[in-house]
Amino acid sequence: MDKGFNILNKIVQATGIKQKVIASNIANADTPGYKAKDVKFGNLLGKEMKLLTTDAKHIGGAGSGTVSGKTKVEDTLSWEDQNNVELNVEVAKMTENALLHDTAVTILSTKVRMFKTAISRR
Repeated sequence: MDKGFNILNKIVQATGIKQKVIASNIANADTPGYKAKDVKFGNLLGKEMKLLTTDAKHIGGAGSGTVSGKTKVEDTLSWEDQNNVELNVEVAKMTENALLHDTAVTILSTKVRMFKTAISRR
């Protein structure tokens, strides 16, 4: 259809992955020795923003379309039990992530409605 669908799809996938990591951090807030994790996606939208290809065989052509990120341990100070999860920080990350997810889904829904309207008026 258009490039916007691919970008929004990747954002929704990325926020889902990040939500699981944040939820794991919150669930382990009282686990001694647990180190908080975060997901880094690098340049998540790089391919969509740089190259437009017309064939999957072209350089930079479409890959699997899946999103994956690197989970890394947060390098922050630990509590006495060597756990470094700060609940207020994790809740803030979860809120920000949820807002990004909801925004992407809202825009995606709007784009679908626009296409449906365009098709029905032909």
